[in-house]
Amino acid sequence: MDQRDASVPTISRIGPFRAWVTTFGALIGSGFRRYSTYRQATIAGTFTNIVFGFLRCYVLLAVAAEAVGQRPAGYGAEQLATYVWVGQGLLSVIGIWGWTELADRIRSGDIAADLLRPIGPVTGYLAADLGRALYAMLTRFAPPLLAGALFFPLHTPQRWQTVPLFALSVLLAVIICFGCRYVVNASAYWLQDARGPIMLWTLGSGVLGGLYFPLRLLPAEFVVVLWAATPLPSLLQTPLDVIAERDGPALQAGLVAVQVGWAVLILALAALVQRRAERRLVVQGG
Repeated sequence: MDQRDASVPTISRIGPFRAWVTTFGALIGSGFRRYSTYRQATIAGTFTNIVFGFLRCYVLLAVAAEAVGQRPAGYGAEQLATYVWVGQGLLSVIGIWGWTELADRIRSGDIAADLLRPIGPVTGYLAADLGRALYAMLTRFAPPLLAGALFFPLHTPQRWQTVPLFALSVLLAVIICFGCRYVVNASAYWLQDARGPIMLWTLGSGVLGGLYFPLRLLPAEFVVVLWAATPLPSLLQTPLDVIAERDGPALQAGLVAVQVGWAVLILALAALVQRRAERRLVVQGG
């Protein structure tokens, strides 16, 4: 059958790049539609994020109130409130927790079907995750931010480049987080049961990603090493610092540039791990 007449777009010699883009876009759409069916979970999750937003915001504002005449870690009270409420909105967009689909499919053997598809598992799952993030951005980002704006004074961006840098930073954070989760899930190729690595990821990504408190409250030397040596601060700390305008324009752009480097590195690592895993399956006769 001529591939131009096929109902499912595939990569072919007739416009391979166009076919790849079409397939990638279709997978993003499928991810969006898949998560849009969980309406009750969306409402419940949004409500939970708002409740925890109040708790976190009051704690950080108490810290700011104790530092009379000072800016703890360089944040003003409005910037801390913005940090909390934007972070609560981004929590579901970036999707730090809850994804075990790859590990489950490896454990059940269903991963074999993924390997037979015309698009690789890393690319396919990335596209679906971008669709999930797009749905979360449309449904779960605004409510916590509006709730915070109703009860707390929030910081309004003062520089024109802040909003586009923030949008780019969020996209890069989604990609980096996906790559990290993919590598953690892929440990099931060797361990069969990835619950241990996933639990470590759940704990480490929240604490060292900037979810519970701004990492700038920690000693500066430790934060610099953490930012340069791990992708974790690029998950939440970077986009939140960008939108709160905690740093100057040059450092804002530098932090996003660090995210670009980590996004490339993590996706390359995910692809390498997947190739090694496929070789292991072939050797085992799978």
